[in-house]
Amino acid sequence: MSERYYRFSTGVSRWVGAWFFRIGAWFVAAGYYLFFPKRVAVSVRFYRKLFPDRSGIYAFLAAWRQYQSFTTVFLDRFLLERDGHIPYTSRGWEHLEGAIEKKTGGVILMSHMGNWEVAAHLLKKRGGDIPLMLFMGARGKEQIERMQKDELTKSGVRIIAADETGGSPFDMIEGIRFLQGGGLVSLTGDLVRHERQRTVMVDFLGEQVQIPEMPHVLALVSGAPLFVLFACRSGKGRYAFSVTPPIYVRAADRTEKEAAIRASGQMYAALLEEKLREHPFQWYHFRPFLPRNPS
Repeated sequence: MSERYYRFSTGVSRWVGAWFFRIGAWFVAAGYYLFFPKRVAVSVRFYRKLFPDRSGIYAFLAAWRQYQSFTTVFLDRFLLERDGHIPYTSRGWEHLEGAIEKKTGGVILMSHMGNWEVAAHLLKKRGGDIPLMLFMGARGKEQIERMQKDELTKSGVRIIAADETGGSPFDMIEGIRFLQGGGLVSLTGDLVRHERQRTVMVDFLGEQVQIPEMPHVLALVSGAPLFVLFACRSGKGRYAFSVTPPIYVRAADRTEKEAAIRASGQMYAALLEEKLREHPFQWYHFRPFLPRNPS
């Protein structure tokens, strides 16, 4: 969805109602589904793995529901911008409060499950003046992504953007310093952006997949606890906001570091799979994630 179309749709919707945005977004999602078969094939392969007892036709229908569900990300973004709030329930917020009060810092692991932007806004709004740093990818053609970053920056979130070739080594140093100062650093835990990115292998849906190593290394090096956060749609315009208890990535010596990082990554993968089974159509990961030649 281009920035021009998004601004046009939201502008009209402010006058006539959110129904206009919903109808327009439905056609946009349908267009992507019909005219980008390679992307759809990624989703179909994923849903065949998630629902092995269902037919191939069901996998195509699941991918259709995924594409249509993705439109709610933009709709809820518009509603959040228009109304200033979105109804939600929360579970586990006390774990983050403890890190904020004790100034231990914290690594917040988000995913392409649900709506990460709503999660970031609610986190900043509910946490008040907490220092929050958000690591994000930077893709030149993603106009909506630039709007997201601009609005998050205005709300007081510090953005570290890395392009498709990966970020600077100084980004990790900056993140460690931010954590040691008592801040919260948020990263995506399920997207490998380029081939040279350091990864850790974990078991997911019975297959070995690669996920970014950096969040777990940050927690290990800084000593800050790691929290897995999900913000999934629980109903029309409503969200369920959940935070896990703190996960500590510790190693007594260098020989144990690799095992500690792998254990942390596996714990995250298990939590992601559990949440995915609860909300299978809110998985907005449109790049290949499962291995092309499954075991």
